[in-house]
Amino acid sequence: MGLSEGQLSDHIGAKLLYPAFPEKASHLIGDKGYDSDEFRAALKAKGITPCIPPRKGRNLPAGYSKTLYKQRHKVENMFGRLKDWRRVATRYDRCAHTFFSSICIAAIVIWWI
Repeated sequence: MGLSEGQLSDHIGAKLLYPAFPEKASHLIGDKGYDSDEFRAALKAKGITPCIPPRKGRNLPAGYSKTLYKQRHKVENMFGRLKDWRRVATRYDRCAHTFFSSICIAAIVIWWI
């Protein structure tokens, strides 16, 4: 898991994750913010099939599995539940390690309940 600043785009933030891509993953589901040839090439180099819908203005739209992409709602639901926690939604903590700790505590409590 990684925590980046809020103004960082998904595409640039994904570059930080290249070395941490898992070897056993077969697919990666991402939103349109991750759609780039560079990111798709990095995934394919690791043997991971990207399931990322193409951006609207893309010249050569890449294909993706709409059935698999529908599973993305599970991750979005978790972000929605995390934002129910006021401390996480408004980011009271200024330090990244403290904020990340509060996210982890909230996720544990949500999973436990």
